[in-house]
Amino acid sequence: MQQRFNFAKAAPDAYKAVAALEQYVQSSGLERRFIHLIKLRASQINGCAYCVDMHVKEARHDGLSEQWINLMCVWRESPVYDARERALLGWVDSVTSIAKTGAPDADYETLKAHFSEEEMTKITVAIGAINVWNRLAVGFRSQHPLDAVAKAA
Repeated sequence: MQQRFNFAKAAPDAYKAVAALEQYVQSSGLERRFIHLIKLRASQINGCAYCVDMHVKEARHDGLSEQWINLMCVWRESPVYDARERALLGWVDSVTSIAKTGAPDADYETLKAHFSEEEMTKITVAIGAINVWNRLAVGFRSQHPLDAVAKAA
């Protein structure tokens, strides 16, 4: 796979607009673990290797456990996530795949049981922001950096 072009250079104003939305998300008051959860889960759903690589590294850097990070792609099958995280994961799944799901009432009600209307709005904006990044990165084939290859013991 090869990068198609650098979208940030091609349209700097568009990139700045998305970056401004990202800055809002980062300063919105949402818990860091929730931001990591939103970014990583949506990126998994969207098949964005660039963003999955970045957000795994950021979550690890912020002290989230390897188990918490690694099991996110199978979150429904793992008890590692608490009730708030599970409600949020369900909403991320629903909103990221909104054309298929229609954001069902059950997912909304589960989210509503754990978050205020203000938090739900900020969460949904954060989901929208990472979906924009994913579409740019996947659409234009952004390439994640390659880490040094570890040799098996």
